[in-house]
Amino acid sequence: MISRIDLRGSLPGDLRSVLPRAELDVEAALEKVRPICEDVRHRGAAAVREHTRNFDGVELDAVRVPVRAVHEALATLDPVLRDALEEAIRRTRLVHRDQRRTDVTTRVVPGGTVTERWVPVRRVGLYVPGGRAVYPSSVIMNVVPAQEAGVESLAVTSPAQAEFGGRPHPSILAACALLGVEEVYAAGGAQAVAMFAHGTEECPRADLVTGPGNVYVAAAKRLLKGVIGIDSEAGPTEIAVLADGTADPVHVAADLISQAEHDVLAAAVLVTDSLALAEAVETELKAQVARTRHTERITEALAGRQSGIVLVDDMEDGLAVVDAYAAEHLEIHTAGARELAARVRNAGAIFIGPYAPVSLGDYLAGSNHVLPTGGCACHSSGLSVQSFLRGIHVVEYDEAALAEATPRVVTLAEAEDLPAHGAALKARFGWEIPSAEGDAAR
Repeated sequence: MISRIDLRGSLPGDLRSVLPRAELDVEAALEKVRPICEDVRHRGAAAVREHTRNFDGVELDAVRVPVRAVHEALATLDPVLRDALEEAIRRTRLVHRDQRRTDVTTRVVPGGTVTERWVPVRRVGLYVPGGRAVYPSSVIMNVVPAQEAGVESLAVTSPAQAEFGGRPHPSILAACALLGVEEVYAAGGAQAVAMFAHGTEECPRADLVTGPGNVYVAAAKRLLKGVIGIDSEAGPTEIAVLADGTADPVHVAADLISQAEHDVLAAAVLVTDSLALAEAVETELKAQVARTRHTERITEALAGRQSGIVLVDDMEDGLAVVDAYAAEHLEIHTAGARELAARVRNAGAIFIGPYAPVSLGDYLAGSNHVLPTGGCACHSSGLSVQSFLRGIHVVEYDEAALAEATPRVVTLAEAEDLPAHGAALKARFGWEIPSAEGDAAR
């Protein structure tokens, strides 16, 4: 059901090349999404509606969802689900509110300061998947940090669903209503990203688009990132579990299955120095998968090249492996788990011990579940308040401070053969500006 990779003895020099990873050919998808994005650029909402009909089998009169439909979805929402969503919002807001940065002014020299101002993006398009599964939780994970950052204009889009009259799933609409978001669109795939990037008659263009999606969403983000800001090119979800002989194989197997449930390309990786645990987990996987609802999907994900059990000599090698893998989600089930977690450099989010599973983070931990995939955690972070803020440096020097700096600026400008840079400072003090022949005098 799941393969083994035996790295005992010695670790290879290029660890990343031998570790399991899903194949996601974004480059190939680029050629498929390019004409779609161009069509939306030229024809606007008509193109979005046409591609929605072609890909989702839904005929739309308008891409924007009526505001009344958003509020009706909340009015008819199961009270138990509403309670869960409200608590998820509360916890997520608590965590993200503490992420807000404050402006800082640094006195560089007497009379010279640099202030870093944190300014929110003006308008954001938030993408919420809605294909094989429905994710009202992703509405929360996108909207809350944007709101806490102070973004003034938020729009949510999610694929049109034929069974719901061409609108996004009612639970997604209800989550929008709970968060006070009334601008919602029934569009998915590349056409939705292009709608935010170029704008249409119905949807003003946005400055940034965030949220996970399929390979075509990722390709559209790559294609349009010069037109609109993007958070990341999210790939298939992944979990890595670092575990020793103290781990409970029932817990480990259940958590691997929970991620494999997302998609046939979802990655589930166990890294362990315990052969006994590896064998026990394999046994548990067979038993638990047989009892779960999405047996075929999970079986395919676990058997895929992106999943596996990696055997190492000890936890030091285990740390090296998980750092090389740079998982979206990393669980640590070991003795001294907190200490090991503190040494991990590369992970989207880390879950410590048996009582902090990834499923908690997906919904109710308060952390964000929009995280870097495909090894990108070695250089990128998950979605946060910072994703929606821009740092702007504000420079203020008085006359004396500029006069003191000018000789060194002139020296540096001359060293880079940019004499006009120095001349711009000299002009403020009536100092001689160099002639065309290069004579320079103060």
